[in-house]
Amino acid sequence: MAGVQVARAHALAVLRIRGTALGIALLPAAFAVVLLVGGATGWIGGSDQGGWTAFRWAVVGSALVVLVLAGSVAAVLVRARPAQSPTVPVDERAAPELYRMVRELAERLDVPAPSVVALTPDCDSWLEVRPDRRRPPGRPPHRGAEPATLVLVIGSPFLWWMRVAELRALLAPVVAGTGPSADPDVAAARRFVRGLDAAVAISASPPPGAVPGAVWAAPLRRPAFALLGAVARVLLRSCRDRASEMERAVASWASERAQQVDYGLRIVAQEQVGLAYAGWDRLLTRVALPAWRSGRWPSRLNAGVVAALTELSRRDRLAEGYESRLGERPACDLLEDPGTVDQEVSLLAARLFHGGPPSPGPHWSPVGWDEYPQQVVDRIWRGGAARLHRVLDELGPAPRDDAGATVARVLDRLAQGGGEPLAARLVAALSREDCDHGPDAPQAQLAPTPGDGQGVYLPVYQLQPARTARDLLIEHVTAMVCCAAVDTAGARPGLDWLDGPALLVGGARRADFASPVIRLVEGGDPAPLRTWLANAGVRLEKPVHLG
Repeated sequence: MAGVQVARAHALAVLRIRGTALGIALLPAAFAVVLLVGGATGWIGGSDQGGWTAFRWAVVGSALVVLVLAGSVAAVLVRARPAQSPTVPVDERAAPELYRMVRELAERLDVPAPSVVALTPDCDSWLEVRPDRRRPPGRPPHRGAEPATLVLVIGSPFLWWMRVAELRALLAPVVAGTGPSADPDVAAARRFVRGLDAAVAISASPPPGAVPGAVWAAPLRRPAFALLGAVARVLLRSCRDRASEMERAVASWASERAQQVDYGLRIVAQEQVGLAYAGWDRLLTRVALPAWRSGRWPSRLNAGVVAALTELSRRDRLAEGYESRLGERPACDLLEDPGTVDQEVSLLAARLFHGGPPSPGPHWSPVGWDEYPQQVVDRIWRGGAARLHRVLDELGPAPRDDAGATVARVLDRLAQGGGEPLAARLVAALSREDCDHGPDAPQAQLAPTPGDGQGVYLPVYQLQPARTARDLLIEHVTAMVCCAAVDTAGARPGLDWLDGPALLVGGARRADFASPVIRLVEGGDPAPLRTWLANAGVRLEKPVHLG
């Protein structure tokens, strides 16, 4: 238990900082009491001495101001709910085997079991303390009480890709962390630090009613919260190093304690973490992101990561042997209804990584993997081709321009040096669509903030850097080429698990037209693309269906 003792020592140091701050806040009040009692008894100046009287009341006034400030800071710290990680809770009735595995793991480690299990659409796992909803807000648990709700957050890709034994080994050090979390001093220090962190966030954007009973005029509201935030930041800086050392000691103890559980499997599980992360990132950026931009969200992302990693195992010699694992029991079997949970996590992933609305709607509907080629890929290509020709219409007819939706029209325009104005028009067109709140516009304003009743903060992570004008033009020309291949050469839209939308010609994926498209856009050279189109049987002069 040496690690716990070290963590407790740092926790006590954090609590001493809290006690010191409280003592400093009470010092003016104590000085004022001494002056008042001394004046009443005649020990410190008489009540008839004007100088002492003025000094006493000045000290009393200052003490009252400090007490009001300290009380306001304390109220913010007590009421502030730290930002919680956005997760999908898993009820015990929906995953009895998963809960049983976690409890058995906690029993083997001789630590308290987490109260709740939740999933996150990311490749990570951690413990998170959340306020007990059964007690009134602002009333902390008494000293010595365990954290009210200790949540075990599991990365959803792990549940689908890993085997049951691998998941148990991976979660061992995480579950072991519940031991130090049950220590009252460590729990109190964590509550204090989390409260300071939440107070800083609240001071930056004060929500209504953040401080109970506080009635400030509008002009004083922002300066008051700025002062509270400054005090909270000073305290946070004072205990930051100690809090960091406390967490390191907790993590070190948990890791050491977990070595007694499936140590050999932990090495294998860690290898799977890296592989799962690579497949998950590829699936999000190459497969899910195009669907989100078109107003559809794949409803089986976690099942998709299994397909993506299986495909990676087939292609990459470094991943040889991983396919043999698929015969073992997957960890998602610990869920009663994996499909429903996958759909909930997939919707949360869309909100986190793209900013989509919280529920399905007419412009935000789920799509299955079997529907992806027609409902997403073909839709993206048709929309891009239509936008490209609208912009060509805005630029006006060029020499030998036929004002029809053909590949020949695009080739002629770019061959005549019209790439830059065309790209600029495309950027403007997409900006107008974003301003109209189209499906490609993130809806970040729908996310709750740290100061609301739920205390949940939903950031929108940027999966890829913003597309340049050149990138947009290449995407739209590619869409036009794919539409022409589908309409005139019998090609089909398809899905590549690692690369996303794919063009299938004769049942085989064709991606060799990417380089000719780039040469056309960047250098105005249509010859390589014309050759590719001719070999693929694409008719340049035949109009395509824009949808």
